[in-house]
Amino acid sequence: MAQEQLILVVDDDPHILEVVRFALEKGGFRTAEAGDGREALTRFHELKPDLIILDVMMKEMDGTDVCRSIRAISSVPIVFLSSKDDEIDRIIGLELGGDDYVSKPFSPRELVARVRAVLRRWAAAAVSSVASPQPAGTVTYGRLVIDTDRFQAFWGECQVVLTVTEFGILRTLLGYPGKVFTRDELIAGAYSNDTYITDRTIDSHVRRIRRKFNDAGGDPVETVHGVGYKLGPCR
Repeated sequence: MAQEQLILVVDDDPHILEVVRFALEKGGFRTAEAGDGREALTRFHELKPDLIILDVMMKEMDGTDVCRSIRAISSVPIVFLSSKDDEIDRIIGLELGGDDYVSKPFSPRELVARVRAVLRRWAAAAVSSVASPQPAGTVTYGRLVIDTDRFQAFWGECQVVLTVTEFGILRTLLGYPGKVFTRDELIAGAYSNDTYITDRTIDSHVRRIRRKFNDAGGDPVETVHGVGYKLGPCR
């Protein structure tokens, strides 16, 4: 499976490109490269990669702008790379729609492990079923509808485009409507064996889910202060 997956690596440092390419190919992935943000968008449209490793700081269109452009049309997994290790930068990257974040300098082995973890979540989100079985992988709760076969979410007739991580969180909440999930439970449900996730990361993703559904006219997630999150009535 991994041998068929294509990773687009975007960084303006040739040395980083070489290190990441070697590590990924050793791990069984195919790779493509881009040296700046504009080239990244061109290669994204041409190649349709399975995941993007995206440097944040680049001279020619930085990674945050690239992410915004891609997220407008695609939920392809994105792992950010950055030379900054500040938590605010990490949260900003996730708020923009990134699925994970790795700080430089990094271990190539850890980066490959992160890539595998994100791709596992992507695959699980695409094939998992939740709640009671319904035709064609569709689960409905009030105006909220998710299609686990097509990896799509809707509020009424309006489609809401989610990243793989956002979809995993929503799917976990929809598995038990009304149950209050702690952040640790959401990490376990949406991230599988990924041990790098923090409470702040979950909060960031939930804010993004709510913002997207607000744009569609609804808000399926409720905050239970001091505990975590639950699925609201979705009317």
